[in-house]
Amino acid sequence: MEKAKSALNFGSGPSKLPLEVLEDVQKEFVNYRDIGFSITELSHRSEEYTELNQQAQDDLRTLLSVPDNYKILFTQGGGQGLLSAIPLNLIGENGTADYIITGIWSTVAANEAKKYGQINCIHAECDVPSEEKWNLNENASYLFYCDNETIEGKEFHFVPKVENIPIVADMSSSIMMKKIDVSKFGVIFAAAQKNLGTAGLGVVIVREDLLGRALNICPSFLNFTQLSQHNSILNTPPIFSIYLLSKVLKWVKQNGGLETMEQRCKEKSKLLYDTINESGGFYHCLVENTSIRSRINIPFCINGGDAKMEEKFLSEAAKCQIYQLKGHKLVGGIRVSLYNSISYNDVMILTDFMIKFKKENEKVIQHE
Repeated sequence: MEKAKSALNFGSGPSKLPLEVLEDVQKEFVNYRDIGFSITELSHRSEEYTELNQQAQDDLRTLLSVPDNYKILFTQGGGQGLLSAIPLNLIGENGTADYIITGIWSTVAANEAKKYGQINCIHAECDVPSEEKWNLNENASYLFYCDNETIEGKEFHFVPKVENIPIVADMSSSIMMKKIDVSKFGVIFAAAQKNLGTAGLGVVIVREDLLGRALNICPSFLNFTQLSQHNSILNTPPIFSIYLLSKVLKWVKQNGGLETMEQRCKEKSKLLYDTINESGGFYHCLVENTSIRSRINIPFCINGGDAKMEEKFLSEAAKCQIYQLKGHKLVGGIRVSLYNSISYNDVMILTDFMIKFKKENEKVIQHE
């Protein structure tokens, strides 16, 4: 485990997991709770899994203060599966839905939803609540938005206000990083591989009155009503991913809960943004509007988008065991992801490297 202690993973997902969680899993992996075999061999009909499944739901409900009239579901198919599940469960026959488009993932979501109904795409910034300018469809079955666009580095810092339309939020990258009022939403969903564990699991929080609306073509394993009726054990669930989720939730609770996670997120992002802003233009944020900048995924370029310099940055960072900094292929540059498992000290190591790299390379640029 020594390498895991020294290497830093700033990947956008799958992301770094807390070392304490990994060590705990390592201890239990071969012999789960002294039952004589691995968690990966556990029957989903066993008492042990029933307890694990319920504990994970209870911890989610406690940490997020989920009201009693909401169901917590575990799904398979990852984020893409959930982007299909939303219209399949909510749009209704001949239905319509509003999608706020702020980046690539909300665009992907809208394109997926178009397979099942009429989609009204609202191209908007996520800086100022301006619902009156959004041209909402009063007959929409729901309003969808992506709380944090991981590729572009844009984040909603407010919840849209609409009347009589359920709000659906993709919080795959922001869940567990801030306190939220769940009662403002019809559905909140998240793929697990950023702040909730590892790939292969989706978490859905759905208001009970929205159940029973699925299209006939909705596959059973994505049908929220059926999943609710079977306590998310309609078929064999991704047991290891749910086990890992339970470990991550326990870690969040032991480390101060959402209030602490939110404060840490603010401090980490401030340190990185300050380093970029104080670089004299050597580093430059790709999101110009400061009011919509993400606290979670921070993309920037080097020397005005100098590809060779950015490759050198990545190479030198890797020599220091700092990894997963390459920007998304559709945006380019550098991207730093600051999920809950990234500590303030981790960011200090990165920013110290950035300052050192700037000092060593701005002289080279000046002499070219």
